[in-house]
Amino acid sequence: MTKQRVLSGMRPTGKLHLGHLVGALQNWVDLQAKYDSYHCIVDWHALTTNYADTSDIVANAFDNAADWIGCGLDPEQSTFFVQSLVPEHAELYLLFQMVTPIPWLERVPTYKEQMAQLSERDLSSIGFLGYPLLQAADIVVYDAHWVPVGEDQVPHVELAREVVRRFNNFYPSSALVEPQALLTPTPRLPGLDNRKMSKSYNNTIDLSDDTKTVQNKVRQMYTDPKRVRADIPGTVEGNPVFMYHDAFNPNVAEVDDLKDRYRAGKVGDVEVKTKLAVAINSMLDPIRERRAQALARPGYLREVLMAGSKKARVVAQGTMDRVRAAVKLKY
Repeated sequence: MTKQRVLSGMRPTGKLHLGHLVGALQNWVDLQAKYDSYHCIVDWHALTTNYADTSDIVANAFDNAADWIGCGLDPEQSTFFVQSLVPEHAELYLLFQMVTPIPWLERVPTYKEQMAQLSERDLSSIGFLGYPLLQAADIVVYDAHWVPVGEDQVPHVELAREVVRRFNNFYPSSALVEPQALLTPTPRLPGLDNRKMSKSYNNTIDLSDDTKTVQNKVRQMYTDPKRVRADIPGTVEGNPVFMYHDAFNPNVAEVDDLKDRYRAGKVGDVEVKTKLAVAINSMLDPIRERRAQALARPGYLREVLMAGSKKARVVAQGTMDRVRAAVKLKY
C-alpha cells in the first residue's frame, strides 16, 4: 500500500536549536517510518526576511542537513532536498498568484506579527507578503497529503487549502491535492532569558553546542527572580529551568524531587541547573555523534541534497505537467 506523503521544511537562517528539536525534528523522525516524508530546505523563504545578506544561506543549508541526520532523520528513508533546486516551486507559486486575492495574504496572522517583530528590516516586499503562497506551492507541488505543524502554523495550511480549492475550481482537471495540517504536540520552550526562543536574541542552546557550551548556557538561565537565596521557597511553574527539565530530563523522580525541594527552599539554583546540563548533554550526545559522522564524510551532505532534489524534481515536474494542461498552457 502506497504511503501518504508528508511535506515539511525549514529556513536555513542559522544554527538549529532545542526549539527546533522539540517543535519539529523529533516529530519528523517519528513520522518518517509511517509516511513518504519529504523535507525541504526552503532557501527562497530565507530570502523573504534575509534578502539583504545571503552570504550564509548555503552553508546553513548543509549545517541544517547535518542536524537533521544527527536528530535521526535518515536520507535513505526520507527525501532531503533544496527548494531552489526545484524551480517548479516558483512556477506553481506564480500561477497561484494569478488566482489568489491579496486580502487572503494580508490576513495571515504571522504576516503582521513578523512585520512588528522585525521592524528594523524593510519587509514591504512582494516576496514577504507572498511567502505563505510560496509555502502553499511548496506543499502542493508534491501532492502532499499532510503538513506537520504546530498550532501557530495552521493558518498557513488553511490558506493552502483555500488556494487549492480556488485553483481547482478554475481549472478542475488539475486535481491538486488539498493538504491537511498534521497537528503535533510541541512543548513551548522559552529562550534562556525567558523571552521567545530566537537566534536573533542569542538565547538558544544549539544542537551543535559542545558539552562545555551547554553547561555555560544553562548556568546563565533565567530562574525565579524573586528567589535571591537558596533557602527561599521558589516558583516552579513558568520557570524556564524546570520547563527544560520537563522536556529533556527523562529521570522523572529526580525532576519531581528537585521541584519539591525548590518549592520548599531546600535546593539551590546551582544544583538544579547542574542536573539540567547533564540531562541536556546526555540527550545531545548521540545527536552530536551522528552529526559528526555526517560531516566527516567529504561531499556526503552535498550528495544527499543533490540526490534528494533530483528525486523531488521528478515529482514536481509531474505535477506541473498536469497543471499546465489544466491551465491550457501546453504548447
